[in-house]
Amino acid sequence: MVNDFLFELGCEELPSAAVLALSNALATAVADALQKAQINHTGIQQFATPRRLALLISGLQQQQPSQRQTRRGPALSAAYTPEGKPTPAVIGFARSCGVEVSDLTEFKTDKGDWLVYESETTGAQTSSLMPGLISEALKGLPIAKPMRWGSGDAEFVRPVHWAVMLFGKEIINSDVFGIKTGRSTHGHRFHAPQAIDIDEPRHYEALLQDAYVIADFAKRKKLIEQQISAEASKQNAKAIMPEALVDEVTSIVEWPTALTAHFSADFLDVPQEALIASMQSHQKCFALQNTSGKLLPGFITVSNIQSKNPQQVIMGNEKVMRARLSDAAFFFRQDKKLPLSTHIAATANVVFQVRLGTLLDKTSRIETLMNYLVNPLKLNKEQAVRAAQLSKCDLMTGMVGEFPELQGLMGYYYALHDGEASGVAQALNEQYLPRFSGDELPESDLGMALSLADRLDTLVGIFAIGQKPSGVKDPFKLRRHALAVVRLLIASPEPLNLTALIQESIRAYGSQFNEANILNELHTFIMERLQSYYQAHDISSDLVHAVRARQQDWLYDFSNRLNALAEFIKLPEAVSLSAACKRVNNLLQQNEVSSKSVNEQLLTEPAEKELFKKINAMEEKVASLYATGDYTLLLTKLASLREPVDAFFESVMVMVENTSVKENRLALLSKLQTLLQGVADISLLQFNQTQ
Repeated sequence: MVNDFLFELGCEELPSAAVLALSNALATAVADALQKAQINHTGIQQFATPRRLALLISGLQQQQPSQRQTRRGPALSAAYTPEGKPTPAVIGFARSCGVEVSDLTEFKTDKGDWLVYESETTGAQTSSLMPGLISEALKGLPIAKPMRWGSGDAEFVRPVHWAVMLFGKEIINSDVFGIKTGRSTHGHRFHAPQAIDIDEPRHYEALLQDAYVIADFAKRKKLIEQQISAEASKQNAKAIMPEALVDEVTSIVEWPTALTAHFSADFLDVPQEALIASMQSHQKCFALQNTSGKLLPGFITVSNIQSKNPQQVIMGNEKVMRARLSDAAFFFRQDKKLPLSTHIAATANVVFQVRLGTLLDKTSRIETLMNYLVNPLKLNKEQAVRAAQLSKCDLMTGMVGEFPELQGLMGYYYALHDGEASGVAQALNEQYLPRFSGDELPESDLGMALSLADRLDTLVGIFAIGQKPSGVKDPFKLRRHALAVVRLLIASPEPLNLTALIQESIRAYGSQFNEANILNELHTFIMERLQSYYQAHDISSDLVHAVRARQQDWLYDFSNRLNALAEFIKLPEAVSLSAACKRVNNLLQQNEVSSKSVNEQLLTEPAEKELFKKINAMEEKVASLYATGDYTLLLTKLASLREPVDAFFESVMVMVENTSVKENRLALLSKLQTLLQGVADISLLQFNQTQ
């Protein structure tokens, strides 16, 4: 027999960031608990609004299956005396099971024979298990700052006002955070605040919809997106709808109603990014832009009520928005009164890290590294220095103080206003790229250099003071910075050496830190992020390790080698050549090669003569390919060595008694090893059974 189960927890408005996270965590915990208890069901539907978390479990078994239990007792050899009488050990075991020794059975295993007691326990009624199961799931929810309310000891993210627990049409009596469970829920706070009795779980969603609550988070989100798009179409515009903002708005309304409002076109003199930030961050509204991407003097707000006078709601939102945009316009006007460069001195009053100095100290170190990057990246030295000097100045402005997410961007606008070189302004905007995994990279070499210098300075400094990431803790976002360094270097064709960059960053700190203590540790940390980056792009770790064995400083070249290797392993010759390399490596590791040169006069077997000939010819062919970095063609040519290599190992004995012949053949294999493993150590490649 099966039935539907409903649990709903009603509370004060949840923090917007917690609604979906708590809903997902609750559903996962309950699903895992049901599986552990071996209680089957046909599906779990989760509901989440600002004022409720709920689960509807369909087709839930009414009774837990019977549980067969086996308790193992003493070994059979220790269960009876030589006379065949039960030992105290087995008597005590039987007594603990509440049975006679004669009720025990023998259990045979590969490790010996044992006496066991087997029993079958009738499964519990699901209705008796659910309160405890729900209680444990609630205890495990990810709540950073739980609250207490009233005179009780109950703790939750917000005060709880009601709880529903139904199995079919029957109430499961329980206590949740001090609230007795029942069948009464509540609709929209304003449209339908009265109690609503739920006759059975399957009617839950429809009853709430009648009470102006769309309880399903995904459905509510989809409706919001549709309403916003429809409102934007009326204005011949497109709404800017970041996923995170849509989720946040979905988390703060139960009955969404999208409305279009407007603001004065005079505000469009402010950079549109600042206006968008104000609309999204402060008002949770959606900005509008035309087909060319230009911001329009309008926005869409999502109300939580269906007003009889929507124009009144619109006017209220416009009034608040006007105040917010006025703040942004004020900061913009004020900031422009002083050149960006006047803030350089102020950075001396802001601590970057207590042991690493101020923002001015950091700026000085960035400038040192930018000077180092001038030659390899062919930068304009004057612009490189200027970009470094101004890099942290916009952090001192009113606009960035109000909207921290605009750092860099406002530096760009203010630099242009001051008449700074356009390249410098662009670099100020690009210095924080990429901001996250998958984000775009700087387009200019100057922007790339500034981003690289900033991140390397942070990585070196934090590693030097012993604050590297530990477990999941990474307060300085060093993993993100290291991944950004990886992506920046992979994208730069100039021969930037990772080790040299780290060394220069360390030297920028003067004699404050010892280079040897930081270099290897930080280099390893960055290369670990490199491996994670490629694994996220479905490149197997053996390919990464194979290339790392030959190149781990010039990451652009590393990427080219890796891409070539990814193509090489698709060739039918790859498996055979990789196996041959393993064999060559083993022979060379076990035997010292006294000479790297091969004496052609000592080559007696046709197969070794042919291999020597092919190796010499191949060395000439690939020399130019190494120079141009055409590793794909290079590895394709090396694949033609498969036949002579296979023939050599089939017909030539390397470890012969004649020492001169043996050492000459080892030298030939050393020559082969150098040739085959110039791009990557292909002996490290792993192939599945089908290859």
